[in-house]
Amino acid sequence: MQPIARNIEQAGQRRRYLTGAIVLVAGAAAAAGMILGGAPRGLRLALVVVFWLAGLLLFQAKECT
Repeated sequence: MQPIARNIEQAGQRRRYLTGAIVLVAGAAAAAGMILGGAPRGLRLALVVVFWLAGLLLFQAKECT
């Protein structure tokens, strides 16, 4: 089995984990605010981008890419 090729170091991995967690919490807070505030569905649909970005950052940090 070949070793995993890593293109980010520990500092970059920590930065992506932290940024992903912050984006995830911000998205959850925005979603809660929009739901409680009665925002239209189309506006809430825009949060897909926020959650996609959070997931991307967290998975990249996990895989060291």
